[in-house]
Amino acid sequence: MNTTANILKTAKDTLLSESESIKDLVNYLSDDFAEAVKTINQCKGRVIVTGIGKSALIGAKIVATFNSTGTPAIYMHAAEAVHGDLGIVQPEDCVICISNSGNSPEIKVLTPLLTRRGNKLIAITANENSFLAKGADYVLLSKVEREADPNNLAPMNSTTAQLVLGDALAACLIQIRSFSPSDFALYHPGGALGKKLLLLVKNILKSENKPAVAPNSPIKDVIVEISEKRLGVTAVVESNKIIGIITDGDLRRMLQRNDSLTDFVASDIMTKAPKTIDANQHVSKALSILEDNSITQLLVTNNNEYAGVIHLHDILKEGIV
Repeated sequence: MNTTANILKTAKDTLLSESESIKDLVNYLSDDFAEAVKTINQCKGRVIVTGIGKSALIGAKIVATFNSTGTPAIYMHAAEAVHGDLGIVQPEDCVICISNSGNSPEIKVLTPLLTRRGNKLIAITANENSFLAKGADYVLLSKVEREADPNNLAPMNSTTAQLVLGDALAACLIQIRSFSPSDFALYHPGGALGKKLLLLVKNILKSENKPAVAPNSPIKDVIVEISEKRLGVTAVVESNKIIGIITDGDLRRMLQRNDSLTDFVASDIMTKAPKTIDANQHVSKALSILEDNSITQLLVTNNNEYAGVIHLHDILKEGIV
C-alpha cells in the first residue's frame, strides 16, 4: 500500500538490508584483497576496470575514485572490449573485472583474453566458483545474502557490495601512498578543497584597485580615495611601504569626536602596523587572519611593498569558507 508508513518502512528496510550486507563483507576479506592492493600499488601502468550491466556502472564510479585519489584508472565496458576496446589494455596495466555471477557471456569471452596477455586480473564477484573467479589472479568476494528489492531481483545489495570493495581498495592505496589532502587538492583544483589548499592571495588580488594615500594627505583626500575604490579602506603608504590603514569606520569615529577634520591628515587617524598578508600566501590563510581579528579587509604586500587589498567578499566568492 502507498501509505506514508509503508513507504518509510520499505525505505528503512532497504537501508538496513544494504548496511547489513556491507557489514558482512568483512567476513569475506582474505589475503587476496591485500595482494590485490599490492598489485595495484606496484602496477606500472593503469588500472583498467571493466564489467557488464549494473556492475559496469559501479566500475565507472570506482575508476572516478581511483583517479581522484592518485591511482590512474580507465573504464572499459566488457561488451565493447570484445569488439575492439580491448586495445585499451596495455602490457603494464592491471585489470579489475566486476561481475556478480562471474559467468555472463561477455565475461567468459573477456577473461581468457586478459589472462592470455599477461595482465594481472582482479575479480570482484559473489561467486568464488565462477568462470571469472577461476581465471583471476585474485578474487574479492562481494557476497550478499539477498537483494533489498522486495522481489530479490534488482541488483541493490550486490552492487553496493561491489562499490564498497572498490572504496576499500582506494582507501588502502591512499594509506600506502601517503596520499595527502594537498595531493587531493591537485586532482580537484576546481572544488572548494582544491581552492582552499591551492589558491593564492595574488590569484584573486585586484592590483588595479589599490587604495592608497600619503601620510600627509588631507582627510578629504582620504574620504575620496576610500569612496572611489569602494573597499571601505585605504592604506597609508610611504615609499610604497605600508605604515598604516584607515577604514571608513575610523572616519566615522573621528567625525563623532570632532566638529571638523580640516586640521587632520591621514597619519593622525591611521592605525599603525595593520594586519597584512603576503601575496604568495594561501587565501585560506588570509581568511583565518580576517576571522581571528574580526575584520573584513586585509592589506596585501609583495616583497614587503604594498600590493593591494583583499576583501572578505573576494574570498567568499571563491567558495572558500
